[in-house]
Amino acid sequence: MSTFRPVVVHHPEQEVPAPVMSGTERRQQFEREGRWADWIKNDAGDTSDWHHHAANDTYVYVSRGSVTIEFGPGGAESVVARAGDFFIVPSQTIHREKTGHDAGLEAFIVRAGGEPEHINVDGPELAEG
Repeated sequence: MSTFRPVVVHHPEQEVPAPVMSGTERRQQFEREGRWADWIKNDAGDTSDWHHHAANDTYVYVSRGSVTIEFGPGGAESVVARAGDFFIVPSQTIHREKTGHDAGLEAFIVRAGGEPEHINVDGPELAEG
């Protein structure tokens, strides 16, 4: 029989520092053994610094608003996630997030892998050629 058991997190009020964007509110829902889950809220028009999440894969469900994830050589590639969308940012992916200009963003984030959780960088290298 498994020694693992389900865990219920009852609406915590623990606010954690949000190093990614200035207009960010972040509430930690769960943290254990290199995994954590947060609810996050960003103001419309916010842009993060370039960063990656080391060995952590990041899974995001957007519940309100939209976010553009820029990545790739020179930051030239992007994907857009809107309310109801789910996206994944693989570990080591240099990227930045831009919240849509029309409305703020609310999302639920799960990160799994290890430490550290967030590393700022200068930006992605330009493509050669």
